[in-house]
Amino acid sequence: MIDVPENCRRIVDRMQTAAARSGRPSQAVQLIAVTKTVAPDKIRQAVDAGVAHIGENRLQEALPKREALRDLELTWHFIGHLQTNKAKKVVENFDWVQCVDRPELADKLNQTTAKALPVLIEVNLGGEETKSGIDADRLPGFIESFARYERLQLRGLMTIPPYLENPEQVRPYFRKLRVLAERFRLPELSMGMSHDFEVAIEEGATMVRIGTALFGERQ
Repeated sequence: MIDVPENCRRIVDRMQTAAARSGRPSQAVQLIAVTKTVAPDKIRQAVDAGVAHIGENRLQEALPKREALRDLELTWHFIGHLQTNKAKKVVENFDWVQCVDRPELADKLNQTTAKALPVLIEVNLGGEETKSGIDADRLPGFIESFARYERLQLRGLMTIPPYLENPEQVRPYFRKLRVLAERFRLPELSMGMSHDFEVAIEEGATMVRIGTALFGERQ
């Protein structure tokens, strides 16, 4: 039996400890609960335990959850690969888009949103062909192009580094993303998941995306 409230408490404790190790206040890091395959009743348990930010990978899965949880004040983050033909629905139903990885998608989001939309650029630091994200060497030009998007608020960077059993081996990827964010004066860093979020926080994460450690293994 998964105890979501207890898992949430333990995660927050670990987040606060990691933040303290890096000399940062605990409120500097936001927990994004990743709810892929998680039923609305389980999400409610997390919200009752203090979660206020939800991350979803798939639009079609997210929409019925949004409807089931419409009575709650939540901030919704789209964190999965986004096809341009789904951009309109995403901007209508999400508060943040964390996965902007190409000019075509940025163009479409800017065209379809009627509101100021906070976005993160997804960067592929591991060079993995199976993962989305813009290459680091193309990042400067992409960031420069955001000057023409009047409705997109570029807030920071996001990455999904290679999965390595030892979180310390992932540290260089998190450090590289932080250096890139500092170079371009971007305040938000979305990095770190269930098995490596403490290292990510030590390296400057402002958002950690946690699913398994909160809700258990996906079915």
